[in-house]
Amino acid sequence: MKTTGMDDLILKIDDLHTYFYTDDGVVKAVKGIDFSVRKGETLCLVGESGCGKSVTALSVMRLIPQPQGRIVKGRITFDDVDLLKLTASEMRSIRGNRIAMIFQEPMTSLNPVFRIGQQIAEAIVIHQGLAQRRAMDLAVEMLRKVGIPEPERRAKEYPHQISGGMRQRAMIAMALSCNPDLIFADEPTTALDVTIQAQILELMNQLKQDIGASIVLITHDLGVVAEVGQTVAVMYAGQIVEYADVVDLFCEPKHPYTLGLMASIPNMDVPVSENKMLRTIPGVVPSLLDLPPGCAFAGRCGEARQKCWQEEPRLSEVEPGHLVRCWLDD
Repeated sequence: MKTTGMDDLILKIDDLHTYFYTDDGVVKAVKGIDFSVRKGETLCLVGESGCGKSVTALSVMRLIPQPQGRIVKGRITFDDVDLLKLTASEMRSIRGNRIAMIFQEPMTSLNPVFRIGQQIAEAIVIHQGLAQRRAMDLAVEMLRKVGIPEPERRAKEYPHQISGGMRQRAMIAMALSCNPDLIFADEPTTALDVTIQAQILELMNQLKQDIGASIVLITHDLGVVAEVGQTVAVMYAGQIVEYADVVDLFCEPKHPYTLGLMASIPNMDVPVSENKMLRTIPGVVPSLLDLPPGCAFAGRCGEARQKCWQEEPRLSEVEPGHLVRCWLDD
């Protein structure tokens, strides 16, 4: 990872393994994750669906569904505190207060039987100990801050009464209501049209600057990464396969999987009539129930050699601050 003083870190994850024990076998959803987040930084977790991005965030929040899900190994250090050693009560005092999460689908994350204002005020009452009336005033103020018109009226409405864009803004207001130090944003612009996407990203960036929070942005959209990210961790089959500064990653991607993702981006400088078919990555992601020996990407990599099928590569620094999990860079 990047060379930085420990005082500059807000989150550090070491060798995190999160598994799900099912009737069909053990699903190794996260398999040896290492990364750190600096204060005020936006780190993007990138990868296709099922690669372990959301499970990583839920592991930090200690929200892995039990008894099937289990963090079997690793260390999660938040502001010099190992979250995995905290009691459930101690973790509740941090979750939603100092660490917040913006979930992927606000319609299923917001409670349909409670008004928007009530749901935001609840977190304020629990974590800041304010009276209900004062908490409602702050909830309305947060709705105003995230750009919702007529916040006093919207606070009294139910989730189904407002648009998708407004529900996402309400989720952001809820996440920011206690001025957290770290925010996980799980696909915050999914299912929103491009205009609303741009507004949500601009809003998040502005609010991050206002409260000085760090953000871990989970996404599969490389355009979003280029817009808001500072550091990028590319995930595949439960592991980080490339980790770099956002400029370095876009200018000089190293891992074959990252190269494949980059090649799938349409070239807007080429006329439509001259655009060739977009390149795709052949094959499918291996089953997390039965990962092959060696590199998990070997079956889809056009440059795989014998060693790739036999030995699992380590995440190694190939350039200052640029780490790659690949034998081709050995």
